[in-house]
Amino acid sequence: MIDHNSSSSIKARQDFERARRLADLRIVMARFTGQPIGLLSYEDVRQKMKAYGGVSRGLQDIPLDAIIGSVGRYGEFTRDFLPLQDDSENRWVKIKIAVDEPSGLPHIEVYKISDTYFVLDGHHRVSVARQMGSKYIQANVIEINSQVPLTPDVKPDDLIIKAEYADFLQKFHINQLRQNPDLSITAAGGYRMLEEHVEVHRYYMGIELQRFISPEEAFTHWYDSIYLPVAQTIRERGILREFPNRTETDLYLWIAEHRAALEKELGWEINPEAAATDLAAKRNPKRERITTRLTEKIWDTLIPEEFEGGPPPGEWRQQKIKSNDSSLFSDLLIPVSSNDESWDALRQALVIAKREKSIIHGLHITQDEEEKNNPDLVLIEQVFDQTCQEAQIPGKLVITSGKISTKICDWARWVDLLVISLKYPPPTKISAKFSSGFSSLIRRCPRPILAVPGTVTEMNTSLLAYDGSPKAREALYLSAYLASKWGLQLNVITVIEPGKVSDMVLNQVRDYLNNLGVHATFVEGSGEVGSAILDTAQTTGSDVIIMGGYGQPPIIEITLGSSVDQILRECSQPVLICR
Repeated sequence: MIDHNSSSSIKARQDFERARRLADLRIVMARFTGQPIGLLSYEDVRQKMKAYGGVSRGLQDIPLDAIIGSVGRYGEFTRDFLPLQDDSENRWVKIKIAVDEPSGLPHIEVYKISDTYFVLDGHHRVSVARQMGSKYIQANVIEINSQVPLTPDVKPDDLIIKAEYADFLQKFHINQLRQNPDLSITAAGGYRMLEEHVEVHRYYMGIELQRFISPEEAFTHWYDSIYLPVAQTIRERGILREFPNRTETDLYLWIAEHRAALEKELGWEINPEAAATDLAAKRNPKRERITTRLTEKIWDTLIPEEFEGGPPPGEWRQQKIKSNDSSLFSDLLIPVSSNDESWDALRQALVIAKREKSIIHGLHITQDEEEKNNPDLVLIEQVFDQTCQEAQIPGKLVITSGKISTKICDWARWVDLLVISLKYPPPTKISAKFSSGFSSLIRRCPRPILAVPGTVTEMNTSLLAYDGSPKAREALYLSAYLASKWGLQLNVITVIEPGKVSDMVLNQVRDYLNNLGVHATFVEGSGEVGSAILDTAQTTGSDVIIMGGYGQPPIIEITLGSSVDQILRECSQPVLICR
C-alpha cells in the first residue's frame, strides 16, 4: 500500500506528472512533424518479419533503447516509454518507489527479434527505468527466429519494406543459398522489382538451357552473374558515398532502370559499368555536384558550343582500363547519311572492327521528328545493314533528331571511338570557324575521333605527331597500343620549334616505347608544323596520322589557327585525333 503523504511518494508522483507532460508534448510535436511516436505491435512485426519459434536465452542485461514494442500494450506508452494514460499513475508510482528499496524490482519479460525487443511483462518498469536515465535493464529473453534484420531505429513505414524483404527471402530461400547476402532496400516496392529481375533471369535461363529452372537456381545464377558484378562496380568506384542513406541494392535497381532507359533511347546494349558511372554523374544528390550541374546549365545557355571544351585528356582511356576489356575499341560510332563520304567512314570503321572485334553503331540524325518518317531513310538503313552483314560485323543503325554535333557528342560517350566523314573539315576563314561543326566535335567529343577524308586505308603504317602536350601523350598511348596489338609500323615525328619540343620530351617517348617493346622510326621535322606532318606522312607511306586535338583555348585556336585544322583540310589519309 502506498503512503501518499510520504516524501518518496510525492516525489514519484511529480516524476509521473513530468513524464505525462513530456508524452503530451511528444503527441503535439508528432502532429507537426508527422513522425510516429508509438510503440510497435509485437504481433504485427512478427507476422511481417515471418518470425517464428522461440528459444529462451535466459536472464540478460538488455539496452533500454533497443526496446521498441509491446505485446498487447503498445498504445499505452510512447516509443521512449513515456506514459500516455493517467490511470497508470498508481502502478507507475509504486514501481518508482520500489526502485529505491533494497529488494529492487523483478526482471522483465521480453521477446527478441533480431536486434530489437518487445515487452511481454514489465512495461511500467521499463518506463520508470528510462525516466531515471538507466541504460540497461535485466530481462528474461525469448528469442524469435527471423531472417530479416531489424534495428531499434525502425519506423512503422519501414515494416512494409521489411515485410517485402521477408517474402523475398522466403520465396527464394536465399539464406540457405548464400551466406548473409546484404540485399537491403530503403524504398517500398523495391523487392517486387528485385523479384521481377530474378524471374526474368529465370525465364531466359530456361530458354537457353531448354529445361525447368527452379527459383533457387535462378536466384543463385542471377546473384552471382548479374547482381554481384554491379555491386562490385559500386564499391570499386565509391558510388555509394555519393548517395547517403542508400544501399547497394538501391543503386543496383537505379542502375538497372537507368540502363534500360538508355538502351531504349540509344537502341544498343549498354554495359552496367557505363550506366553506373552515368547515373552517379546525373543523380548525385550532393550539393557541390548540384551546383556544378547548375553552373553547367547556365554555361550552356550563355556560351556557344564552339567555345566549349570536352572532358580532360585521358579520362576515357582511364575508364576503359578499369573495365578490363581486352579491346580498346569495342564499340564504334559512325554517323551516316545519304552522301557517299559517310559510307567511306563506315567502310573505314569495318577495318577497325575486324581487328578489334568491335560492334558498329550507326547514327543518322534528322533535323526534326517529322523527317524521321521520310521513306528514304529505309534505304539508308538497308545499305547500312547490308554493308555490316557482308563484312560479318555486328551493326545497327539508329535514327534520331536534333543538332548534329550535339547529338554526336551525346552518343559518343557510350562508345570508344567516333569514325566520321571529313567532308566538311574546319574552314580557313575565321568567320566560318565560329560555326564549324567539325571543330566543335574535336573540342567537345568525349572520345577519340577518326576523321576519314574519303580514302579508306588498311591502317598498316602510322605517323604519330608528338609535341609533349597532354593530348599528344594520349596519342602516344594509343599509338603504342595499335603498334603492339595490330602490328602497325610506327613512325614518330617531332617538329622542332623553339621552346616547344626538347630532347627530354623525345627521350621520354623513346623510353616509353622501348619499355613496351614497340619499335618506332623517329623523324625530326622543321618549319610549319602542319606542313611538316603532312609531308612526312607522304614520305613514310603512313596511311593513318595519329595526333592530339586542340591544345589551346577555343578563341585562340579560332583566331590564330591550328595545325590540326590544316592537317584535316589537306590530308589524304585518315587522322586519329586523341584527347
